[in-house]
Amino acid sequence: MKSLHVLLLCLLWVCACKRETAPHEEEQAHAPESEAHAHDGGEDEALVRIDPEMLRDLRVTTAPVQERPGGEGVTALGELGVNENAYAEVASPITARVLSLLASPGEQVKKGQSLVELQSPELGKARAALQAAQARASAARQAAERKRTLGAERIVAEKEVQATEAEAATAEAELAAARSALLALGVESQEAANGRGAAGFTLRSPLAGTVIERSALMGQMVEPSRTLFHIGDLSRLWLTVHAFERDAVRIQHGALARVTFAALPGKDFAAKVGFVGQRVDPASRTIPVRLELDNPDGMLRPGMSASAFIPLGEPGATVITVPAAALQRLEDGWFAFLPRSGDTFERRAVGRGRTLGGDVEVLSGLTPGEQVVVEGAFLLKAEVEKSRGQGEHHEH
Repeated sequence: MKSLHVLLLCLLWVCACKRETAPHEEEQAHAPESEAHAHDGGEDEALVRIDPEMLRDLRVTTAPVQERPGGEGVTALGELGVNENAYAEVASPITARVLSLLASPGEQVKKGQSLVELQSPELGKARAALQAAQARASAARQAAERKRTLGAERIVAEKEVQATEAEAATAEAELAAARSALLALGVESQEAANGRGAAGFTLRSPLAGTVIERSALMGQMVEPSRTLFHIGDLSRLWLTVHAFERDAVRIQHGALARVTFAALPGKDFAAKVGFVGQRVDPASRTIPVRLELDNPDGMLRPGMSASAFIPLGEPGATVITVPAAALQRLEDGWFAFLPRSGDTFERRAVGRGRTLGGDVEVLSGLTPGEQVVVEGAFLLKAEVEKSRGQGEHHEH
């Protein structure tokens, strides 16, 4: 009987142990299933979806991943200027008053096209003196011709003929002096400025190009020292940068450079080295380098600040680059955002290399030709960080 009681107690103890361990074993049995569910969205983690209404307000621009000459190079800052081989500053050669403006800022003008009509009392006096000298010279020539005819017929004495010829020679000298005085004013002697009188004249464009700037005003008195029109051909511009002497001596004439402008983020332009200065600035220890670049669509304007990456020495290998704003830093590294369909963007990890002017070198993760988000990448990064913060909150 006693042994039967002991057996019953043992059975009760075993059943109690099984009931206590069963929930624990059940949790372990379901644990792999839960973990698998957590990893189901791993592929979606690389995609960033933006609410369509927010996307309409979000300014998104893209730029292609580019492959460009690599090797050693130098970044230099500078300012865009006009092509001095196709540029002119037009001023009045004499003190004058502005009568009529014939060309406006931004207007395309042809060579020889009228720019402004002016009037000058000084010019009027010079033209009047020329006309008087022409009349005296003509009369003196005719008188001398008559005296020579009469002298040949022995009607007048030879002495009288000689005196008349001397007067004609004096009149011709006065005419030459009057013509020289008018030419010294810088105005053509035949011009009369559309009936404005002897005092009127017109300034014309010395070349075909764009009126970059106009400072003349109606009725204004202008001096020869004052430029009235700046005219230039803007289809090709010059960028002058300043490189340290240790770098400038290694820049090759004709080398291809990449130029970026603060006013045009996400865009870069090809330029060619046209001139390397022959003198070092003693204060900055730099040498001016002139880069020439095309401007077919007129997007670039003189005065813009720019940054140029110029290769040094002989051409080397190529590197893959994107605009600096396209790469964003998250907790787990550098990322770029690639547009997909509609409101979806792919977040892709990349290896970041050197800074090359306004661009950065990409060591891995992108291939040339792919489009990456430039303007708007920072907001996409913020959206990723926001979604991560919400996920951590739900886990707790």
